[in-house]
Amino acid sequence: MIDRFIEKIKETGAPVCVGLDPKVSMLPMSVSDRIFAENGKSLESIAGAFFEYNKGIIDAVKDLVPSVKPQIAMYEELGIPGLICYQDTVKYAKDAGLIVIGDVKRGDIGSTCASYAAAHLGQTEGETTFATDYATVNPYMGSDGINEFLKAGLEYDRGIFVLVKTSNPSSAEFQDLDINGEKLYEKVAVKVSQWGEASIGKCGFSDVGAVVGATYPEVGRRLRKLMPHTMFLVPGYGAQGAGGADLKDYFDKDGLGAVVNSSRGIIAAYRKDEYSSYGDEGYAEAARAATLDMIRDLRENAGVYR
Repeated sequence: MIDRFIEKIKETGAPVCVGLDPKVSMLPMSVSDRIFAENGKSLESIAGAFFEYNKGIIDAVKDLVPSVKPQIAMYEELGIPGLICYQDTVKYAKDAGLIVIGDVKRGDIGSTCASYAAAHLGQTEGETTFATDYATVNPYMGSDGINEFLKAGLEYDRGIFVLVKTSNPSSAEFQDLDINGEKLYEKVAVKVSQWGEASIGKCGFSDVGAVVGATYPEVGRRLRKLMPHTMFLVPGYGAQGAGGADLKDYFDKDGLGAVVNSSRGIIAAYRKDEYSSYGDEGYAEAARAATLDMIRDLRENAGVYR
């Protein structure tokens, strides 16, 4: 999987992931008003509006970026209709040729872990369910919470991104704890590297990646040195305050090794002043313009694919 992901990044020249995290308040009225007028406002109709919204975004950016990342919580909130929308969104994005990262942050052990891995990366009774290309995983329960994902990844050519240093302010409460002179996130990083040793591709990176927040550039610099063969999924760009200049050291000398996520900054771009000229009905075109601006920022300020 990692070789395909790196090849997609090279093809687009854009180490960018678009987060598909819809909320009702975020929906353009050109989508929501029509669907709610036709079907009433229910969980089913909201899920239908989410899917139409997602399709518009995917169609607008699929030639610009290698990947998208739906956050399952936004869909779980709607119950079964939302999960169907999540599944349909994953399929639509994969059919469009995009790498799909399921942001599910699972973390459990034993048969529970095996079921999570089967649902998000593998198969159950010979059939796929969500079948994303990657899933995000919480390592707090240790190797017991990771091994089933590793097995599924090797069997079905899938990958995972393990939470190492997240972008939120309170991440320091645990992740920055000092343990015999090392930060906890550094110890997790070493373990992630070990988990990835069996799946290093021709590109030099592993199917076992790491979530490393953009809001702590000095940490990104340190972790890049600790994990030279690890692909980084980088949240925190845009709405959380980080920009291209913060990310120079997340990439290797060839501009590879990281994919930077932006969610609200792209999918809700039509609501921002700089893209307001596109209007409500032009939400997808605004998302495309915001994506192009992000790519330009990374090229000019992070030094990738100039």
